[in-house]
Amino acid sequence: MDSSKYVRYTPEQVEALERVYSECPKPSSLRRQQLIRECPILSNIEPKQIKVWFQNRRCREKQRKEASRLQTVNRKLSAMNKLLMEENDRLQKQVSQLVYENGYMRQQLQTGSATTTDNNSCESVVMSGQHQQQQNPTPQHPQRDANSPAGLLAIAEETLAEFLSKATGTAVDWVQMIGMKPGPDSIGIVAVSRNCSGVAARACGLVSLEPTKVAEILKDRPSWFRDCRCLDVLSVIPTGNGGTIELIYMQTYAPTTLAAARDFWTLRYTTSLEDGSLVICERSLTSSTGGPTGPPTSSFVRAEMLPSGFLIRPCEGGGSIIHIVDHVDLDVWSVPEVLRPLYESSKILAQKMTIAALRHIRQIAQETSGEIQYGGGRQPAVLRTFSQRLCRGFNDAVNGFADDGWSLMGSDGVEDVTIMINSSPGKFLGSQYNTSMFPSFGGGVLCAKASMLLQNVPPALLVRFLREHRSEWADYGVDTYSAACLKASPYAVPCARPGGFPSSQVILPLAHTVEHEEFLEVVRLEGHAFTPEDVALARDMYLLQLCSGIDENAVGACAQLVFAPIDESFADDAPLLPSGFRVIPLDPKTVTLTCQSSADGAGATRTLDLASALEVGPGSNRLAGDGDPSNYNLRSVLTIAFQFTFENHLRDNVAAMARQYVRSVVGSVQRVAMAIAPSRLSSNMEPKALPGSPEALTLARWICRSYRIHTGEELLRVDSQAGDALLKQLWHHSDAIMCCSLKTNASPVFTFANQAGLDMLETTLVALQDIMLDKILDEAGRKILCSEFSKIMQQGFAYLPAGICVSSMGRPVSYEQAIAWKVLNDNDANHCLTFMFVNWSFV
Repeated sequence: MDSSKYVRYTPEQVEALERVYSECPKPSSLRRQQLIRECPILSNIEPKQIKVWFQNRRCREKQRKEASRLQTVNRKLSAMNKLLMEENDRLQKQVSQLVYENGYMRQQLQTGSATTTDNNSCESVVMSGQHQQQQNPTPQHPQRDANSPAGLLAIAEETLAEFLSKATGTAVDWVQMIGMKPGPDSIGIVAVSRNCSGVAARACGLVSLEPTKVAEILKDRPSWFRDCRCLDVLSVIPTGNGGTIELIYMQTYAPTTLAAARDFWTLRYTTSLEDGSLVICERSLTSSTGGPTGPPTSSFVRAEMLPSGFLIRPCEGGGSIIHIVDHVDLDVWSVPEVLRPLYESSKILAQKMTIAALRHIRQIAQETSGEIQYGGGRQPAVLRTFSQRLCRGFNDAVNGFADDGWSLMGSDGVEDVTIMINSSPGKFLGSQYNTSMFPSFGGGVLCAKASMLLQNVPPALLVRFLREHRSEWADYGVDTYSAACLKASPYAVPCARPGGFPSSQVILPLAHTVEHEEFLEVVRLEGHAFTPEDVALARDMYLLQLCSGIDENAVGACAQLVFAPIDESFADDAPLLPSGFRVIPLDPKTVTLTCQSSADGAGATRTLDLASALEVGPGSNRLAGDGDPSNYNLRSVLTIAFQFTFENHLRDNVAAMARQYVRSVVGSVQRVAMAIAPSRLSSNMEPKALPGSPEALTLARWICRSYRIHTGEELLRVDSQAGDALLKQLWHHSDAIMCCSLKTNASPVFTFANQAGLDMLETTLVALQDIMLDKILDEAGRKILCSEFSKIMQQGFAYLPAGICVSSMGRPVSYEQAIAWKVLNDNDANHCLTFMFVNWSFV
């Protein structure tokens, strides 16, 4: 039979082939022959024709999937086009309104200048002020009984109207957020408020879930708003139009240890519009709106939610178009002045609430459709629960609420680290803790925490470094003690040592969100023994870790690294005792760096005195953005909290250890922050200390001597032959010079680098020892080095062409040339291999 001849298959033959295709879409030649032998109905078809059938079947399947994908993209584009047209209409209305106001103001100014000598000239200014007030009128509520269902419905209808005017109208002057480009696969269109009371953010986007499902998810605020401590629906009132009114009390966490947490007393109205859209709108009940008085609380500051909510519209072909508005007044005057940017930044609100809500819905939509597959047999909902428990546990530690059982422990006379204890484990049950973590004969949880200001370090960069270079700040003995809380008998209380015995870590990815803004992972800490007697106790330890906000381009995003010890079993209900770091940017456009002489200012300075080591230059007291725009000034607030279990008779010992440990971590973070501050930000900083040990002086001499022996040229022009002068010139050399181990049976590991080398690798001297040479070179660089390696070993050096490598943070670095040479010791034996990257720069 000719293999190109057309074959007509019977339904029975097709059915037999489809059965095989469902099990194996691409069968081997042997499998096809076996199929013919096992199915007599296929005996009249040659193996080549069977092969062609499977090829055609795979092609049809691919075309079907591609057609389905294109239809989905087309629906998304159509919906996004509709969204953009509506946004364009809204902007046109806003432009028309601004043009009208501009003309009116011009007219008023001309009238004012023509009547400057007239006694009535002030009237035009008064009238102008009245006109301005009319642009943003304060609602005048008619007399009503706001405690009755009818009165509450009137408040609800007003809230609905005001919310819709913000979501689709021009009630707020919206400015599109930088970096948020609309498109079929983007998060959506995100905007923040300008010149309005409080802070506000707005977003609209597409999701492939039906409106009722979207509404159900959004109303469950604790599931996606990580700062929500609790949300209690105290009353539900059905309305005549099929909607519901709910009276809600919500508590939120404070982001740092330096300000009180906020709570809200609100009315939430859920209803349908004539076009089939669902609306969930909400606002605070205050003395001006009327309505019942909310529950009193002593440890919270009552914040106000202005008309906010969600407009959910059905989309043709399935899915929903969502409009979100968040508008709050967080009572900024009740926090220290240095922290006020956190409470008056619309960008931070957008990241924490508005964008978080959209991302959560998109995540669930993709999980529901099966687009996301996680390994390890874990269900996506279980992994989300782990992330929520880590965040909640860390927030509980940072806030230390009395109704959770926390109480303040006396200090040692220095107020930099706060110690709180909780001897009521029953308070934790049902949340992220577990009775197995607490000694049966008495004990509890101790939390050591501190907050500090950092300058000129992007939060994302710092958290990425803390994640990837744990040995730079962590103490293995303390990790051992933390891991022991999962066992029946903890080890003895360790003595925290600054820069204690390092342990190497292996990061095992577990899950990540759709846009990779959050990672859930397991960290394995490889066990070490301090002494020969400890060998039996040395074992690997495990942490469950959550890392978020490490995208340097996300404006206003908080960066966070939270972790908790887990045992090898890692059950779905594993007890978690989270610790970690949170870095929140202070908006450089609004933060004021001037010194305060008032009582409040002095208090704030005293609370944040840990930042003194990071102050820079005489210009640090200027307003951010003042003067030269290139003199970029970025500040952020870092909050650290570490939790430990304790036995009652060892409580004071654990407290002393925790206090000392947090202080050592603070010192390490300050050193790291100064080391990784981008060069454009750190030009005013003092020069970093040289590694002035005798070993460093000797190595500098060996490097320069070997370079001269092999190349016949001088590496440095040193007037003085003193060792420290040589080291100083090597340390400050503009090209990146770095040494790595010279082992033929293992990957070379870096052992030393000058300041330019550390800057290029975005690391420090301690963390440098975790970096291998083959990890920073690209594939071309590795091939060139392999081809030149024998030449280096024979003649002592080699010139390598221009290329690209990557820093420890994953950033590409270009260089014009690299020189590699053997470093010989005083006995002319091979000591290490040195590389010099000439004229390097970040791509």
